[in-house]
Amino acid sequence: MTPDVWTIANALPLIWAAIAAGGVFMYVLMDGFDLGVGILFPWAHGEQDRDLMMNSVAPIWDGNETWLVLGGVILMAAFPAAFAIILPALYLPITFMVMGLIFRGVAFEFRFKAHSSKWLWTVAFAGGSLFATFFQGVVLGTFVQGFPMTGGHYAGSAFHWVSPFSLMTGVALVFGYGLIGAGWLVMKTEGPLQAWARRAMTRLLLAVLVFMAVVSLWVPLLDQSISARWFTWPNIAYFAPVPILVAVFAWRLWLSLQRGSDYGPFLYTMALFVLGYTGLAISLFPRLVPPDLTIWDVAAPASSQLFLLVGVLFLIPVILVYTTYSYWVFRGKVRPGEGYDH
Repeated sequence: MTPDVWTIANALPLIWAAIAAGGVFMYVLMDGFDLGVGILFPWAHGEQDRDLMMNSVAPIWDGNETWLVLGGVILMAAFPAAFAIILPALYLPITFMVMGLIFRGVAFEFRFKAHSSKWLWTVAFAGGSLFATFFQGVVLGTFVQGFPMTGGHYAGSAFHWVSPFSLMTGVALVFGYGLIGAGWLVMKTEGPLQAWARRAMTRLLLAVLVFMAVVSLWVPLLDQSISARWFTWPNIAYFAPVPILVAVFAWRLWLSLQRGSDYGPFLYTMALFVLGYTGLAISLFPRLVPPDLTIWDVAAPASSQLFLLVGVLFLIPVILVYTTYSYWVFRGKVRPGEGYDH
């Protein structure tokens, strides 16, 4: 349902949904590239290149995950009914995702100090990044396809997340994070590693565009209301800029790779992620628990939302300040003999 009369109580869930969506998207953009670097790790040419790759993200990776924690806490606090439905459906993929993040985090600390066991932490870093990314994609796909419910409670099994669509989105996100990770390496490195990352981006771009096309065609088939939203008049005119801009930015990304740009590939890849996220938001809004429950159906009482909002209005600026500061301090290229392991 949607509110018939706009009041503060009706507007608060919309504000909280925007904050939660913004937090999750910040995580996807900012942790996506360092997970992507880990996904690319096994294909790097030698240990020196792997050291550079890890150095390029080591000082900032843990701060990026703050946004994931923020999104999860907001879901629990501002939309407790949604949290009670979504979490039981996603216990296993979320657990697997966290395990991957733990392996990756431990590998950051131990690989720099290890000698004979360095290969083990290389595997942990690459495997943890791949594992975490795949199951993030599975969580996303399960969320998009919706949750079986009875009387406002989750009615599916612990393996509801195992479906062709969710497994496909898991694989798609691996390629997507690989693309943005390669863009990060193009921006932060030089020489042979940068040239290798450019070549990887060219191949990954094609795969990502294929997956975006498949998702764009598959999602409307999941729900007739989504299909009607995209393909009825005048909505088709309102939303046409999204796929058009995807084509434009994909072309600009390819051109920037051919012209040897350092910053263009990463920025255009970020633009593709923004457009993909926008497309999913258009498809699902205002439902927070697809296919039926809206953000107003699952919101906490207005008094709780107001109380929480005061704290978040102080917290988010702090996160933005230290995130911006860490990236500012870490600007510039990463070179051999410099970085976290020195």
